[in-house]
Amino acid sequence: MNERITHDGIRLSRRRFLQVLAGGAGVLMVGIRTARAVDAPLPPALLGDNFYDLGAYVRIDGDGNVLIGARDPDTGTGVATSLPRIIADELDADWTRVSVVPLGLGVSDNNGQPRWDYGRQIGGTGGSIPAAWNDLRQMGALARWLLLQAAARQLGVQADRLRCDSGTVIAPDGRRLGYGSLAESAGKIALPNNPPPLKAPDRYRLIGQPAGDVDARGIVTGQTPFAIDHFYGDALVAVLVHCPWPDGTLANLDATDAMAVKGVLKVLQLKPEPGQPLGHTVIAPAVAVLAEDTWSALQGRQKLKLEWKPGASGSESSAALEQQADALLNGKTEPTSRVRNDGDFDAAGRKAARRVQATYYQPWLAHATAEPMNCLVRLDKDHASVVVPTQAPQKAWAVVQRLTGLGPAQIEIKVPRVGGGYGRRLDHDYVAEAVMLAKAVDKPVRLLWTHGQDLEHDYYGCGSVHQLSAVMDRKRQLTGWNQRMASASALARRGVPDNRLWTSELDADQLPAALVPNYRSDWYALNTAIPRGPMRGMPHLGNAFAVQSFIDEIAQSMKEDPLDTQLRLLGPSRQLPLSAGGVLDTGRLIKVLKLVADRIEWKNWLHSVNGLGIACWHLNGAYVAHAIEVAMQGERLIIQRVVCAVDVGRVINPQGLEGQVAGATLDALSNALNLAITFKDGQIQQHHPKDYPLATMAQLPDAVEVIVVPNDDLPPAGASFLAMPTAAPALANAVFRATAVRVRRLPLMKELLRLL
Repeated sequence: MNERITHDGIRLSRRRFLQVLAGGAGVLMVGIRTARAVDAPLPPALLGDNFYDLGAYVRIDGDGNVLIGARDPDTGTGVATSLPRIIADELDADWTRVSVVPLGLGVSDNNGQPRWDYGRQIGGTGGSIPAAWNDLRQMGALARWLLLQAAARQLGVQADRLRCDSGTVIAPDGRRLGYGSLAESAGKIALPNNPPPLKAPDRYRLIGQPAGDVDARGIVTGQTPFAIDHFYGDALVAVLVHCPWPDGTLANLDATDAMAVKGVLKVLQLKPEPGQPLGHTVIAPAVAVLAEDTWSALQGRQKLKLEWKPGASGSESSAALEQQADALLNGKTEPTSRVRNDGDFDAAGRKAARRVQATYYQPWLAHATAEPMNCLVRLDKDHASVVVPTQAPQKAWAVVQRLTGLGPAQIEIKVPRVGGGYGRRLDHDYVAEAVMLAKAVDKPVRLLWTHGQDLEHDYYGCGSVHQLSAVMDRKRQLTGWNQRMASASALARRGVPDNRLWTSELDADQLPAALVPNYRSDWYALNTAIPRGPMRGMPHLGNAFAVQSFIDEIAQSMKEDPLDTQLRLLGPSRQLPLSAGGVLDTGRLIKVLKLVADRIEWKNWLHSVNGLGIACWHLNGAYVAHAIEVAMQGERLIIQRVVCAVDVGRVINPQGLEGQVAGATLDALSNALNLAITFKDGQIQQHHPKDYPLATMAQLPDAVEVIVVPNDDLPPAGASFLAMPTAAPALANAVFRATAVRVRRLPLMKELLRLL
């Protein structure tokens, strides 16, 4: 579905703003006034369906309809539902009369510096709900307070004697006033000096209750517009050919045949800007074809005659990088960073009764988003309008501001529903490309990548090698743990100090840290020009595969039940302080582990016809465990059952949480089964989606059984990638029980078939 965006950039004076607020049916707005952005453009309820700039969290019209803005980009994580429901519950709104709209970037001018009117705006990182929990409840409570004050004046009753229920204010004598009849007068009431009180948890009516995705019907019927669906009538379509080497150069360009294609108007070169961090500028030298329509642009791109010259990366290969990792881990080189060092592992090793060692290999991964990179840009003398699928609109703003020099309030970032992020859209090279082209041609530009480009020119999740050693005493107690990891940091060339580059690769508090008295974790840096960046589940994804597979191997070496090994390692229920703050609650981890074990009937693990595997993890105050059952039919692996238990504290939307857990599980299984990015002579070898085969329905389980642990005494934790880390090790452990083949290298199917 295509949507035509107006670009009038309407900005109203304070006088006009207040006149519109007081006119018509009456509208209550909460958000603009507290953010002091009184010149923000008005929402569609006042200016028509084609106006997409929304400037408030809450809007109520004269008929009692409620409009709530979702501040964080929704990449499929469900925040467009969960965040507005936090507001709606505090507001005591009737959810059946609530409409949710995605908020663009909220930014205003603070003496030349940006003021973020909505606070934190970032999606797909697992932090949306924890960050929103307090301030969005306060926004809903403020709207409810204004309505109560208006009702008190109209009814002649003190506000503290009134109550709200499903869009209605109710007096002690039973009189009722709908929110719609109060909206106009409530909008004129002065804001309180102190924040209004929040609801007691026992009065929640929406929080904790299941709700479907507010965009579900629109998505399945094709009516929800994504960024790639938007256009300006006078925009040129731009497509690119990137240099196959990120540090390469253009040796020769012949655009004669391309320019001869009907509709092609320009062919331009783009170059990365020196000194800019990765993700802030063009990802590699490129040639752009700009045309009147997409078909002409793509035809012109095919007609380009290009010669590229490799840079220093022209000799690199993923195989050689892995060999470099092995050499570092097997040699006597000092680690780049010692991440953690509890006790004395070497001394523990000298006293050990048993030692286990293993090495695990993780491949490079691509994001492979459903919606390829795209960006729609219009630049005027004093205004920029950008429609972009981004996980971080404030970072997109920074790129636009740097390239245009416009003031904070002159840049408008619109963020429709996003067709997948997985960390790729935390970078904004494609925004820089679109802005550069729009400046060069002095016309609006609609930049489109293909799926092939997304594979060939990504900020990849780096491959890694994990060498693990563990020692036990005669009582089978794990007394020492040594983890050595080699990888290329995702933070390299991003302005991060060298002594912090490990933070994208390892978590100092990851299991079994704090559980083993002598624990050592080292990181060895690999050097490569291949671009790396944020990836869903990092740094936990690869580490959990290694750690939880290794614990299963420890159990095998001692000929005991892997669940018993896990529980003995976790010990009694207690809270252990973490180096980064917070605690590891072993009781919560034990609970999710036992829940999946009971559901999968783990008691039969040794005698089951099929293979059973189990794994657990903790991250950011949340706890997860997987149990998986598999069977082999010849060379075909059948994933028969998958059970996942999670504890995220208070749950906002159980249905949304279950969807996130199931989706992350399937994503992790797809990664584990098939996927790997390789490069040779500095060039990525995967060029089309068929070269990077996401798991088919036949390869995946029919269902993921999700168990949600109720824990309303704790604030909510994030869950967008919580179920990613433990799916792969549980799968590999199950495969071992079904086949007696220990898979230590992913992707699993290729390695399994090699070893069978």
